[in-house]
Amino acid sequence: MKLEFFQRKFWTASRQCATLDGKCSISCDDDHINCYLIDNNGFILVAEDSSLTGVFFGEAEGAVMSKLLSMGSFKRVTLYDYQAICRIYAESSDSSSSLLDPYFAFFTTVKWLLTELVIFLMEFNLYSWWHLDVTAQAQREGRTMLVPCDTEYPAFISERTIKETTGNIDCEDCIKSFVIQQIPSSNLFMVVVDNKCDCKEFGPITMDPIEIIRTEDVQTHATHSILRKTLWNVARR
Repeated sequence: MKLEFFQRKFWTASRQCATLDGKCSISCDDDHINCYLIDNNGFILVAEDSSLTGVFFGEAEGAVMSKLLSMGSFKRVTLYDYQAICRIYAESSDSSSSLLDPYFAFFTTVKWLLTELVIFLMEFNLYSWWHLDVTAQAQREGRTMLVPCDTEYPAFISERTIKETTGNIDCEDCIKSFVIQQIPSSNLFMVVVDNKCDCKEFGPITMDPIEIIRTEDVQTHATHSILRKTLWNVARR
């Protein structure tokens, strides 16, 4: 099923009510409410603003997502990426060095891939040494470079036992109301939010990754842990 067709079906269904005349006293067409269809990980599938499709719900409705987390309707978990790429930058007075940026980014990425293949180098903690060496080089020469790093980022999971929940959010000068209801036999939820109250004091909730800064001892322990897991997986094959 194409997304456009699915969205049309959703809007059609949202305008139908179990009344004698089939009309709704309130619907997603009303100007003072926003309607969303989200999945169990909080990503928007359908919204009145089509540009929000695929966006995490917390970025569009930070206040509501914060309330859902505090109510237990959603829970936050932390995931780790041990093969991430981070960008480092240091200013330089030599503007001509910027011409070499694409080449350095390319060679740095290739170097990282080769390092991933040569697993035994991690036993001697050369990964940590190389990361520091590349960082120092970028700071000396004032380049924007991509380097391997470890990151952590949040993920969100819905509580499937909650079929319907209403909530009110106390803001500075108003109260923001919302309703979330699970779509039967699916992992989808319809969320209706009162948009008359801005709740500007609540910022967006994002899923942006954060680089993990490790000390040398922790880095060595993490490297050895990855090595042991890799060797164990190889031995099982």
